[in-house]
Amino acid sequence: MQPSLKFLGASSLLLLSLLSGCATTTLNSGLQAGDLPPVGNFTAENGLQFTIQPLNLATLPPPSTPKINNDIYNLIQSSTPSQYSITEGDVLNIIISGYTDVAAGVSGDSGHSVDQQGYIQFPLIGRIRAAGLSVPQFTQKLQTQLERYLKFPDPQVSIVEYRGNRFFIDGEVAKPGEYPIADAPVSLYSALSAAGGATGLGDSNSIVLNRQGRNYNLGLQELREIGASGNQIYIQDGDSIHVNSQARNKVYVLGEFGQVAPVPILEQGLSLAQVMGETGGLNSFTADAAKIYVVRDNPGYQRTYIYYVDMQNLTSFALANRFEMQPNDILYVDPTGLTRWNRVIRSILPSTSAIRSFSNL
Repeated sequence: MQPSLKFLGASSLLLLSLLSGCATTTLNSGLQAGDLPPVGNFTAENGLQFTIQPLNLATLPPPSTPKINNDIYNLIQSSTPSQYSITEGDVLNIIISGYTDVAAGVSGDSGHSVDQQGYIQFPLIGRIRAAGLSVPQFTQKLQTQLERYLKFPDPQVSIVEYRGNRFFIDGEVAKPGEYPIADAPVSLYSALSAAGGATGLGDSNSIVLNRQGRNYNLGLQELREIGASGNQIYIQDGDSIHVNSQARNKVYVLGEFGQVAPVPILEQGLSLAQVMGETGGLNSFTADAAKIYVVRDNPGYQRTYIYYVDMQNLTSFALANRFEMQPNDILYVDPTGLTRWNRVIRSILPSTSAIRSFSNL
């Protein structure tokens, strides 16, 4: 009898071990809302503080309004188109009407390059400073200098290559790179256009303008909503523009949905109802429509908000349509109690089959 008892003991231990393993797997393999309080504040075991709110008209968060900080306001106010100034590296073309011999002597195939000190070399005059002057100002200065040697000089000056003032653009644009700033002012809009516009993954409402080491976070949609425009922000020499990816702007979906995948937030925004539509709706076989949660965490605040809504009620669809999702929101729907039980049974059945096979040995 002793061997049989030992064998029975081993079988029992194996059964307990397998069942314990199944219970642990069941608890860890699927998310559950757990014992959340119906409303109010609580502190989770991990130390995070939460505020639970049922979603109704009183608790519905107000639509986000575009916020423009003083830095952006000052950027717009101080950004005015200015007349182009000749700068180091530019190449000038100079023609003197009526003095073809002089023109032949000064007109090279490559024109007149402005050197690093801001000067060009010109016959009769020698070195003459051009940098820092507009084309009309330099033309007048050149004419005054030439009047010492020529009668009624009429120089015609134009810039044939803009090599001095430049800006940089990268990120999610079609043609990232370095671009010149010509005599026509370059706005934020025209800078994006020069780079071929944002790609399909680009987020034109998440643009970073870096100017002299300082970052300005800009959004074309937000500018429009406050009555401003990307055409009111003019690019300066040395500015860099970075267009972020829409991957930073997503809502994450977990639980009993038809399709579990992140949903991007487009420029026009995204509602809770739209997220549910994009994910194929609730799983009609497994989802508990009375337990739909939105987890909204903001590291800048002490508490994380959890909103829950009962979508069994038809009137809740109107609330879901008004609920505006925010980047990094987590949308979760709990499984029904029967679904959880069936998953436990499905996990146990393979184990009990293994025990029977072992017992028959």
